[in-house]
Amino acid sequence: MVNSKRNGDFMGSTIKVSYESTPNPATLKFNLPFEVTVVGFECATAQETERSPLASKIFGFPWTQSVFVGPQYLTVTKQDWVDWKVLAEPLSGLIQEHLDRGEPVVVEVADHINDESDENDTPLIKEIKALLNKEIRPVVALDGGDISFVKFENEIVYLKMKGACAGCPSSQATLKDGIEVRLKEAFPQVKEVLAI
Repeated sequence: MVNSKRNGDFMGSTIKVSYESTPNPATLKFNLPFEVTVVGFECATAQETERSPLASKIFGFPWTQSVFVGPQYLTVTKQDWVDWKVLAEPLSGLIQEHLDRGEPVVVEVADHINDESDENDTPLIKEIKALLNKEIRPVVALDGGDISFVKFENEIVYLKMKGACAGCPSSQATLKDGIEVRLKEAFPQVKEVLAI
């Protein structure tokens, strides 16, 4: 069954790739039929694609600005000079072909460190991260984005916006009206949430 929000769906293959718009007009979300990673990661440049052969392939196109690899999706952000009407179907086809050939989306890199856990975290930081992971990140992922905890300092939670959230016109509203409100509600020690 195809979600009405989706713009494309490949029905001719047993592995289906679909795409949908995100709140960020420069970014499309490409839904994958299986999980490719537990923790999402961003490839902001071609040099940062060592963990994803598929992201590396996408960066072969000069219009690519960034690729975010989520648990079961990719978000691709394009440069302003090209339109999704021209790119969406061919890019879906490229992703579909990559999967059909059995090529990996993600490869493990030995020195990769999960930035979500740190044994030196205070109990409050552990609770903030747990709430972000359990409640907020899954909601943000629905629109092809992700957030990661950076630090808690001077009663301020600093987050990094990734995927469709990075550069999205509505990311400030998501940050202030959604994430900040929820964190303040759960943790009175939090006075503000900022993106860096």
